[in-house]
Amino acid sequence: MEKDTSVADRLARMKVNYMKEGMRTSVEAILLVQEHNHPHILLLQIGNTFCKLPGGRLKPGENEIEGLKRKLTSKLGANSPALVPDWQIGECVAIWWRPNFETIMYPYCPPHITKPKRYGPVISTIPQQLSRFQFNMITT
Repeated sequence: MEKDTSVADRLARMKVNYMKEGMRTSVEAILLVQEHNHPHILLLQIGNTFCKLPGGRLKPGENEIEGLKRKLTSKLGANSPALVPDWQIGECVAIWWRPNFETIMYPYCPPHITKPKRYGPVISTIPQQLSRFQFNMITT
């Protein structure tokens, strides 16, 4: 369940958190699965109309890889302490910046911004981001 009922509420909450904790760092995973001989990206559906990549906000001072593993386990792992997944994290695909408390994010930090609000990827740009990789799909 999301904490905010609208984008405006979310941005207001982010502004309050920034004043308390500083720059926000989030991580999100691009999980590829092969279905019907085509690659698909796993998205999590939130409510009826919103989808997002699995991941979320890091704790202050938390390592990005360990934080992503923690987030993936909490969102996708089994509900049993005996079944801890061994997530294999690859390289960083992109870093996106939110210069102010707005909905627009950029794939760079604009030069006039002195206090950026770092964020995660934009879903619509994933095909372009992945185009620099070569994937070999294995069929059985």
